[in-house]
Amino acid sequence: MNKTIYLAGGCFWGVQALLDRVPGVVATEVGYANGTVVNPSYEEVCTGATGAAETVFVTYDDEKITLVSLLQVLFDAIDPTTLNKQGPDIGTQYRSGIYYVDEKDKAICEEFLSRLQHAWSAPIVTEVLPLHNFYAAEEYHQKYLKKNPGGYCHIRLD
Repeated sequence: MNKTIYLAGGCFWGVQALLDRVPGVVATEVGYANGTVVNPSYEEVCTGATGAAETVFVTYDDEKITLVSLLQVLFDAIDPTTLNKQGPDIGTQYRSGIYYVDEKDKAICEEFLSRLQHAWSAPIVTEVLPLHNFYAAEEYHQKYLKKNPGGYCHIRLD
């Protein structure tokens, strides 16, 4: 059965490229989550004034991959202890977050982060919140690294 989750881990180009490679992921779409501005542009999000996080909307087949396994893939690639920063990218739009639509996912995500904390000496600052809104990013950003294989990415995809 297909389920959905919204994952933020810095630049959405790299997060999308990473998750698109995971067996069981059915579809991804990059966009802006939990901001205060309706349908913001990339330029607006980059100012930090919208409160939106660069986020990947993930549809996955939970018979092929669990939410915990999906989270493990993401957190193997990002640093959950940096606030508003991933790699050299700095700004509130680069914060890490898990935004859920199914209330049952909240406990799964919180328990995952609690277990993950044991591997880190610094506190994990990844937010776990209900999804309030999500606006698809411009077509230019969708599957960006597939269209631009040499494009910038803070996530190692090899």
